[in-house]
Amino acid sequence: MTKLIPSAVAAATAVLSFNALAQSPAAAPVDPNTFLNQFESSFGKFEGFRRSGAKGICATGEFVGTADARALSMASAFSGKPVPVVVRFSVGGANPKAPDNAKSQRNMALQFDLPGGEQWQMGNISAPVFGASTPQQFFGRLASLQPDPATKAADPAKVKAFADANPEVLLQGKYYASQPVPASFGSVNYWGVHAFGFVNASGSKQYGKWIFEPAAGVQGLTDDEAKAKGPSFLFDDLRQRVSEGKVAFYFNLELAQADDRIDNATVPLPEGRKKVKLGLLKITSVAEDGGGPCLAITFNPMMLPKGVEPSADPVLAARAAPYAIGLGRRVTEGPKQ
Repeated sequence: MTKLIPSAVAAATAVLSFNALAQSPAAAPVDPNTFLNQFESSFGKFEGFRRSGAKGICATGEFVGTADARALSMASAFSGKPVPVVVRFSVGGANPKAPDNAKSQRNMALQFDLPGGEQWQMGNISAPVFGASTPQQFFGRLASLQPDPATKAADPAKVKAFADANPEVLLQGKYYASQPVPASFGSVNYWGVHAFGFVNASGSKQYGKWIFEPAAGVQGLTDDEAKAKGPSFLFDDLRQRVSEGKVAFYFNLELAQADDRIDNATVPLPEGRKKVKLGLLKITSVAEDGGGPCLAITFNPMMLPKGVEPSADPVLAARAAPYAIGLGRRVTEGPKQ
């Protein structure tokens, strides 16, 4: 497994050079090692686990694209033929024992294994917005949440001061607080939050933000139902639903218009934007334990197929390097799902 470390470092180096271009002259790039160190200082270090979305389970599925998708993009994922997909569902946060019955983030990370060895990776979350508009703002938010050594808790004054100066960092948490606890990994919406450009065979480019919507509809729990479920029900629920063929998602793209903000992940597209169905993702199997093909996948949102391009969102560009370095750390520690 240690052979993965050089590839992780190489990926980080490549993305770091991209980051230097993506940052504005006034904003110094955040070193990915420093960023990862801060993540561990703020939320704890759990060796072998991912620094975010630590409590997860691996699954597999298949995706079939639509004719509408092919009109928007030349990406081979939209050929209309079944494409194998590696899927990782997780609960947000660094703690591998995070409760399943909390009003917190759910994640659905995907790797489309395309013809010719091409891959498309993405990380999708159960909120329409990300927690910061720039890497620097995200780092500042993490630093403000670092526990005081004496109290073992974050300093409320520091947390408030940073949030007052950067109100965007509260938007994601407010969204989760307004929603019920998801009844299942398979019954909640997952957003890509960043904008991407879809390029078709004639070279026409359309920007948009995508969302995976459960084919069976969104299903939440009341507070009493969530309490009764307990802190660990999502994995068994997913296995049961998948065995019954009940977990599938429509991959939909909300189309941006000329004046829409597409370089800020804290700003969703305006209500009422046209939505195009790109295809259907069916989950076909779930790992019986902590294994599965997800273990060494970073789910780098900058790993894109021909026909899909990144926007100028600085957070999108900055996510890949910490992921790659995090993989190197996990491999050294003994990776866990």
